[in-house]
Amino acid sequence: MKTLSHLFCGMLLLLCAAKPALAERADSKKPLDVKAEQMAYDDAKQVSTFTGNVVMARGTLLLKAGSVKLTQDAAGYQFASLAAGGNSPASFRQKRDGGDFWVEGRADRIEYDGKTELVKFYSRARLTRLEGHLIKDEITGEVITYDSRNEVFSVETNHSNANNGDKGEKSDSASAQKGKRVTTVIQPRVQDKQ
Repeated sequence: MKTLSHLFCGMLLLLCAAKPALAERADSKKPLDVKAEQMAYDDAKQVSTFTGNVVMARGTLLLKAGSVKLTQDAAGYQFASLAAGGNSPASFRQKRDGGDFWVEGRADRIEYDGKTELVKFYSRARLTRLEGHLIKDEITGEVITYDSRNEVFSVETNHSNANNGDKGEKSDSASAQKGKRVTTVIQPRVQDKQ
């Protein structure tokens, strides 16, 4: 089973390498625009809490959630923890350099690291690669880690860390996740000859 899993991951990495397209480079140099129904700010801790239909945008990067906790370190890097709101999951969307390539993701919780450009999707996670509006690949699992800087991702079915702040503690939901599997749909890359 592990060999099949490693083979599958290798295939995904090859597919990602087939059309290299890194995160839109200009995004990291643009200001972060946040819209929400409410906001609370702690200047001493550099923590902002946004609630109610939160929309965060930086260039082509778009994050949506019911609530967001945004922190900033001494170097000015921002870190966001997004939580789903009502029946809507938290969501991520970003354009890739080199064409009309996009990556979209959604989950009950999303952690975004502005320094490393690492995005983690927790619980009912889905990541989709698009070319324009056409879905090229789609993957689901309980935990998806996406390195947008290098366009590498990994997927897990066990989300015991998802509800415990990544402390590695076992959660009640971990035992409920047994039997779940990673699901991937890979579209053919063969072009029709006309």
